[in-house]
Amino acid sequence: MTWRTQIQDHYRKVWNIEPEPCPFSAGPVHELPLDFSVIKFPPHMTRQVWTYATCCMSQPSDQRPIELYMFSPLEADEVVELLVVTAHYHRTTAPLGLGHTVNLGRPWLDASACKYGLVSLPYLDGPSLEDLETASKALKFYWLLPVTHSEVEFKKKHGLDALEQKFDSVSLDYINPNRSSVV
Repeated sequence: MTWRTQIQDHYRKVWNIEPEPCPFSAGPVHELPLDFSVIKFPPHMTRQVWTYATCCMSQPSDQRPIELYMFSPLEADEVVELLVVTAHYHRTTAPLGLGHTVNLGRPWLDASACKYGLVSLPYLDGPSLEDLETASKALKFYWLLPVTHSEVEFKKKHGLDALEQKFDSVSLDYINPNRSSVV
């Protein structure tokens, strides 16, 4: 079974829906692994949002392989681009891991104040999504949560746990691109 097949099968098993490809050819995609892509999962009975996910952002030779996904209230090529850009950063500049933040370079959607992504645990899906054990490696699947500049600065000053407590205290409206910063 190929690396790609194992990743896609994992998403399919957890979310119980067939993914759709998201073709993307702009920018330096040629610098990403040949089998890399972004796939999307349409809204369904248990989750009324679009879910976009990397496939083969990680490679079997990676020390700590990770894949990322994002939610969107609407079908949006912009989210595909953000995942491609983030995967490119991860592969060519600095490996990402749990708790890291990345500057997305533009708003998540429309005029959103969320211009950063926080690599977070998959709180809505839990360990069934987070962990995939293959014959050769353990992969991690993390949520790339759109956050604001002030939330990133708060995390740097007070730590990830403090930021997540802020999110919990206000029941973060994670799917609203126009949400206010929690700090």
